[in-house]
Amino acid sequence: MIPSFGVIIVGDEILSGKRADKHLPKVIELLGARGLTLSYADYVGDDPARITATLERAFASTDIVFSCGGIGATPDDHTRQCAARALGGPLVLHPQAELLIRERMQDAAREQGVPYEPDRPDNVHRLNMGVFPEGAAIIPNPYNKIPGFSCNGAGGGQVHFVPGFPVMAWPMIEWVLEEHCSRWFNQQPQTEHSVVVYGSMEASLTPLMERVDQAHAPIRVFSLPSVDHPIHGSHIELGVKGPAELVPAAWALLLKELHSIGAKLGPELVRNT
Repeated sequence: MIPSFGVIIVGDEILSGKRADKHLPKVIELLGARGLTLSYADYVGDDPARITATLERAFASTDIVFSCGGIGATPDDHTRQCAARALGGPLVLHPQAELLIRERMQDAAREQGVPYEPDRPDNVHRLNMGVFPEGAAIIPNPYNKIPGFSCNGAGGGQVHFVPGFPVMAWPMIEWVLEEHCSRWFNQQPQTEHSVVVYGSMEASLTPLMERVDQAHAPIRVFSLPSVDHPIHGSHIELGVKGPAELVPAAWALLLKELHSIGAKLGPELVRNT
C-alpha cells in the first residue's frame, strides 16, 4: 500500500507571521509530480513539548513525514533534541555528518582566506549540527553540505528532518523521495472531476453527496462553496475524487443526481495527478 505523507513545519516565525510558510505548497508540488498526495500538515512553534508530542505521533504512525526547521545549533533550535526524546534514545554525533560539517568548515576557511582551526570554540560548536538521534541516517545537503537526518519509529513511521531554509530543504526532500519512495511513484493515478453548481445550498446537495459517497467508496465527494468568485460569482464546485479508474462511475451517478433535482450547472473541471 502507498503510505500517507505528512509535513511538520517548525518555527515561531511562521506562527507569528514574521515569515510566510513556503514549504507546504512546495511539498504538495513535489509529491504531485510523482503521483503522490499530501495527507496532512502540522504547524508547531518552538515549544519543545509540542514538537516532541508531534514527533511521537509521527513515529507511532506508518506515515512518511517531512519535518522542516529547527535542526540548527542555536538555543531556539529544538527539533534534534525533541526527535531523540520522542524516540526514547540518546543524541550522538553522527560520524558521516561530522566529516561533512568539517568539510564545510574547511571550505568556508578557504573562501575567507583564513586557516582552518578545528579546535576553535565556534567550530567545535558547529559540530552540534551533526548530533542526531542514535541510529539516524543522513540526508545530503547540496547547498552547504550540512546534512539533515532520517529516523524510523517503532510504529514504522519515517520522519525526514531538513532545515527551514527552502534553498536547502527542497532539494533534500526531493532526494528523499527519489532515494526512498520511488516504488510508489505514479502507482495509483488520481482524478478529480467536478462541476460548477449555481443557485444551490450545500444543505440541499448533502443527501445526493451521501448517496454517491456510500455507493462508490473509496471515492470521495467534495463541495467547495464560493461567494465572490471573479467569474462564477456565488456557486458551489461539486465533484468526486479518487483512483482514476473508479471516478467515472461515481461521476456519472453524481451528474445523474444533479440533473434529477434540476440543478443549474456550469463548466466541468477535470484534474489528473
